[in-house]
Amino acid sequence: MTFSDVSRREFLARSAAAGIAAGFPWAPIAGATESQGKTPLSAGQAEHCIFIWLGGGACHIDTWDPKRKGDPKTKTPGSYYDAIDTAIPGVQVCQHLPRCAEVLDRFVLMRTVNHDVIDEHAAATNRMHTGRPTAGTIVYPSIGSIVAHKRGAAQENVPAYVLMGYPNITRGPGFLGAKAGYVYLIDTEAGPAGLSRPSDVSDARQSRREHLLAHAREVSLTRADGIQNVRDYDAALGEAMRLSGPDFLRVFQLREEQSDLRTAYGGEFGQRCLLARRLIERGVRFIEVSHNLNFVNGTGWDTHNEGQVNQHLLIQELDAAVSTLVLDLERCRLLDKTLIVIASEFGRPAQFDGGGGRGHHAKSFTVALAGGGLKLGQAIGVTDDLGMSVVDRPISVPDWHATIYHALGIDPSEELYAGDRPVPITDRGRVVHEAFA
Repeated sequence: MTFSDVSRREFLARSAAAGIAAGFPWAPIAGATESQGKTPLSAGQAEHCIFIWLGGGACHIDTWDPKRKGDPKTKTPGSYYDAIDTAIPGVQVCQHLPRCAEVLDRFVLMRTVNHDVIDEHAAATNRMHTGRPTAGTIVYPSIGSIVAHKRGAAQENVPAYVLMGYPNITRGPGFLGAKAGYVYLIDTEAGPAGLSRPSDVSDARQSRREHLLAHAREVSLTRADGIQNVRDYDAALGEAMRLSGPDFLRVFQLREEQSDLRTAYGGEFGQRCLLARRLIERGVRFIEVSHNLNFVNGTGWDTHNEGQVNQHLLIQELDAAVSTLVLDLERCRLLDKTLIVIASEFGRPAQFDGGGGRGHHAKSFTVALAGGGLKLGQAIGVTDDLGMSVVDRPISVPDWHATIYHALGIDPSEELYAGDRPVPITDRGRVVHEAFA
């Protein structure tokens, strides 16, 4: 067939397919053999994901990638804390992560994640959650919504996606619509208020209400045929009705757990992590747990100026909760099935600012993973002597997203559709092969 025999549409389609085949490890290349390249990875075996969000910009060299000691008083660049050895030979973390250090052989540290958003928290948060820059013409779905859309809940009568954090568009379903949205939690012990039936409503009265509501929903959908907002609202109503039974609400009874376990998890953030484990047991697929408790050190992880002084309080809370979560999931035989991700919008530079804190740094920072059937007990990527730039094995945000999707058995090169427009799940992301056996 000559070029003149091929329509413009066919030529573009074939060119795009060739580009995808070259760019994604999932796509086979015609004529290629295993001896000519890496053996294609089999799909990951993880069933759930707990995504721990350190909102504000956690400093990588003060946590997972310590460097030589600095001094804010003399403005000497470097880490704020001493480094300690871990269960992975040759890999150190900061002194305030001793419990995580002991179980670091259950982790994979990706120390060279990077992007190009520096001075805007919201844009960087969006980048880390959606894997893409913001666009004026399309609202992209978050990683949680894509997992919910592709995998759904693991059991009946539970949501696929639960958010214990900040309910905004960055965490939302974007063009996927309300069915890929999240259930938002405020109180870890009471559950969503909108799902609880008032004590004075009997079963018979509830049944009558549901019958009337079903009729109203049917009429509304008929009158508003094709209007997406109405369809989304109806989908949200249906999800709320499905989750309002006692089976799901019982998960919030944290007092069922042994007191010493609850104590080991720690305060409010730790109780959120404990609830995340209980949600996993009930079949929730993806849970985001926020650790941005500004009252702990005055600034949360946004450690400009004086926020640096009490940063260790946040790190210690993180250490207690995450190490306990890892061991608790292991005890319940769920660690191999549950991918834990600990991420922030960017890192912090080695230099100290005028108030003794740090600015923003997105050129190299660490994302920690644990469990999930990964090849554990390793640090991937190397940064320079102050953690300011990548020396070896850069990992883009799309690469990191592709790795998470792969771990959860989702093809990161698959296309979703925003209306008639095809949108690949990742922005040309490539799976980090080293993270898998």
